[in-house]
Amino acid sequence: MFFVLSKTLGIMLLPINLLLGIGLIGVILLLTRFAALGRRLMAVSLVLLAICAFSPLGNILLYGLEQRFPPWDASRGAPDGIIVLGGSIDPDVSAAYGTPVVRSAPDRIIAAAALARKYPNARLVFTGGSANLISNDAREGDYAGAIFESLGVAKSRLIIERQSRNTVENAEFSKALLDPKPSERWLLVTSAYHMPRSIGLFRRAGFNVEAYPVDWRIGNVFGLATLSVEGMSRTDLGMREWIGLVAYRLTGKIDDLLPGPVAR
Repeated sequence: MFFVLSKTLGIMLLPINLLLGIGLIGVILLLTRFAALGRRLMAVSLVLLAICAFSPLGNILLYGLEQRFPPWDASRGAPDGIIVLGGSIDPDVSAAYGTPVVRSAPDRIIAAAALARKYPNARLVFTGGSANLISNDAREGDYAGAIFESLGVAKSRLIIERQSRNTVENAEFSKALLDPKPSERWLLVTSAYHMPRSIGLFRRAGFNVEAYPVDWRIGNVFGLATLSVEGMSRTDLGMREWIGLVAYRLTGKIDDLLPGPVAR
């Protein structure tokens, strides 16, 4: 149920979808006796869309998330394992063309491959199925091996978890698959903005991992978006993470609203 709500209500609450919906309602109301209300809704929608597109709002939403965990400190020595979260590969498009198609956050896979080469004795895990509400049998994990092999990591070394649909299941299924020992050190590789939510969910699943953030999006928090699409994308991305954090905290799936480097 939580997965379905996240893919329906959660998507509707994203700023761009919500504001476009408000604007569309305004257009429809122009044809009724509530035309004055319709004009107000259209004006509000346009102004807020402009703020999302051109202001630093998206940067501000992402910056606090990205700065929550520092870069990983390698001075403690080699890890026992490396977990890379899915979200980079589009399984449906990959299936359509018969080749891996990376649509976003390629740094997750690139960094994990580099770590695997640096630490040849560490176990390497890719966790990712399909995040689509309605999907075929194509899963991210089905195509991960070929990508890692092209980056110099043997397919035989890769442990694949292909059933998870979201980060909650990434954490729970990885824990069940790997049965990590308390003495083991595992790295979690994912986008910096996604790390607080991911760490919180892994902790809740009883899987103690060390953050290895990659794929930073923000350098200057108060920089203005040069492209309206870029600003809207950052605003949507930031709001999606914050909505997820709030929803997971309210439902008890994470213990802190904004998990940090030290568990409370």
